[in-house]
Amino acid sequence: MKHLMKLLAYEPNLEDLYQWPPTLLKSILQFSSKQFDLFYHDFQHINIHSILHLYRKHQIGIISINDHEYPYLLKHTYQPPLILYTQGNIALLKKRSLAIVGSRKANGYAEKAIEQLVPQLIAHNIVITSGLAKGVDSMAHRAAIKFNGRTIAVLGSGLFHIYPREHLQLYERLKQNDLIISEYPPYMRAQKWFFPERNRIISGISQGVLIVQAEKKSGSLITADYALQEGREVFCIPGALFDPLSEGTLRLIQEGAKLVLTSKDILDEYL
Repeated sequence: MKHLMKLLAYEPNLEDLYQWPPTLLKSILQFSSKQFDLFYHDFQHINIHSILHLYRKHQIGIISINDHEYPYLLKHTYQPPLILYTQGNIALLKKRSLAIVGSRKANGYAEKAIEQLVPQLIAHNIVITSGLAKGVDSMAHRAAIKFNGRTIAVLGSGLFHIYPREHLQLYERLKQNDLIISEYPPYMRAQKWFFPERNRIISGISQGVLIVQAEKKSGSLITADYALQEGREVFCIPGALFDPLSEGTLRLIQEGAKLVLTSKDILDEYL
């Protein structure tokens, strides 16, 4: 599948791929003769028109890294995805975005903090980006909805396999009014290693990343690392000294992340 995705970067609409001479396909993929023979046999048996019909039926768009709709900030990261599969309003990819991420075990403190910060961010037309996971991610999406803002969900699975399943209703709401994106073909189920990969997209499309609650080894710290690598601002909500959900955020603040007490602390970097 990674080879087909590489071809999609050249021809995102799929339909013209079969008209390409085998020699051109081979040069793009940089296969040996034996590798290419195996690939080309499978490639010729893919029903492209059936795939396209299914995507249209489910209102799934395909954006390649060469398309003008592709997010500028993401394109200039270290490992941008060649393809983005989308459902919803792709115009949101051109707007200023703040990623809000944190622990899947987040509690009421995180929810209260998010709901205190988000209204002013939305008032300044900042899109809230997160990963549709349990905890902070879903709190961020729901806060954006609650306060009539816009939000982007970046999945660690294909669009036909929403994870966790308990967020299906939230997914349907986002699909109709906001935006959902994934670098994985729609039929691919979530895999453990997809989520760290997804985090580079969450930070990649955003001007900054806000960590709300994070344990010492929280996956959201991976998002913070990606953000720092790409020169993004990292913000943190402080927490109680002996709370395990504060270990990661307090450590980031100690290392130089900006401590956030009000939305102004974030807006000062955006405006």
